[in-house]
Amino acid sequence: MDEETDCSGPGGTADVVCALCGARAASEGAPPTWLCSVENGSRHYFCDDCARTHIRAIEGRLDSAWW
Repeated sequence: MDEETDCSGPGGTADVVCALCGARAASEGAPPTWLCSVENGSRHYFCDDCARTHIRAIEGRLDSAWW
């Protein structure tokens, strides 16, 4: 898999935090319902609530700065 677009999750014991609302994942790594986006070479994780709220912008491939 191309490292630039790999969203399999952070290594180690890093907490995953929603880039919009700051919600923390309940367990290590991003839950399967969370969204991962690679923007400008860095990963951004979004909780299921924020992803649902901004689904049209996500499907339009707009960077989260535009939401």
